[in-house]
Amino acid sequence: MTSFFAAPSKKIPAVIITGFLGAGKTTLVRNLLTRAKDKRIALIVNEFGEMGFDGSLVNGCADPDCSADEVVELANGCICCTVADDFLPTMEMLLEREQTPDVIVIETSGLALPQPLVRAFNWPSVKPRVTVDSVVTVVDAPAVAAGKVASDEEAVAAQRAADEALDHESPVEELFADQLTCADLVVLSKADLLSEAELAAVKETIRGRVRDGVEIVAASHGELALDVLLGRDAGAEDDMDLRLSHHEAQHAHDHDHDHDHDDHHHHHDHSHDDFESFVLPTRRFASLDEVRSQVEAAMRVSGVLRIKGSVVVEGKTAPVLVQAVGPRVEAWFAAGSESHSKLVVIGLAGLDKHGVQSALSTFDVVYV
Repeated sequence: MTSFFAAPSKKIPAVIITGFLGAGKTTLVRNLLTRAKDKRIALIVNEFGEMGFDGSLVNGCADPDCSADEVVELANGCICCTVADDFLPTMEMLLEREQTPDVIVIETSGLALPQPLVRAFNWPSVKPRVTVDSVVTVVDAPAVAAGKVASDEEAVAAQRAADEALDHESPVEELFADQLTCADLVVLSKADLLSEAELAAVKETIRGRVRDGVEIVAASHGELALDVLLGRDAGAEDDMDLRLSHHEAQHAHDHDHDHDHDDHHHHHDHSHDDFESFVLPTRRFASLDEVRSQVEAAMRVSGVLRIKGSVVVEGKTAPVLVQAVGPRVEAWFAAGSESHSKLVVIGLAGLDKHGVQSALSTFDVVYV
């Protein structure tokens, strides 16, 4: 297959997609894969929790010819903080394949900072062959319009507290600023939920927080033209002095030398015991509308933060993939995907499991 971007001697472009939990990263990636018909895309997904459903979500909506080994999930924490253990071996594995990808897309976890990840592309085994084409920051436009950084800030806080790889001391607003500082493209998601005036105001707010020349585009349901997302040729790994996070900038100011990833010291004020997840084997649903309505009901149970997985609708061969965060519930048929017929529920410790089970009319709870 001929690369869409360049002759084989040129570097493989990598796109890093970042943004808070619920901002719309997975939806954007799903649409990117659907549109990339003639391009071989390797997707690295940073997963939250034990069950690898996020890989299924995006893979199931890609080209039918896309095989399962196109998706690589990193399941042990924030991708930017496990660079030495996971990211670099994954990249090296992709580069050793007989058919190297035309594009590498990395969807970070909701609270991963892009800066350390971009720096990892300077690793000797990676730099000669891969370049960061762009850092794409997905922003929840209705949340910003409401003066927030995420539509469900409680869910963001819970995800942050549950991940031991994260710096728990920095304010979430500071993390949001760091994601914007590193961006080459900002995607304002859920634009269909705002008026033209509200959307214009959000653009103005974001414009004042990004570097000169950074493009800001609006998207509804994650739909963007392929040439908007790909082919920016930013070479982000070579101009990190312009993309410093708050702590990096402070460190450079205080110590007058480059920030090194090893200098991070992670402080953990919260325990994994504050949160829990469990798996619900599911029955056959009567319709797609019933799936959505019952998942919405389950999301309203006190303490529930996220529901994801796949279910079966009576009379349909394609499974329904489910992704729910806060008030936003997405469910769609995904031909070619394997149905696990189970939903993973993530929430605060002590949440009403039987209330969730009742809302979904599911079978017995399986605790994980």
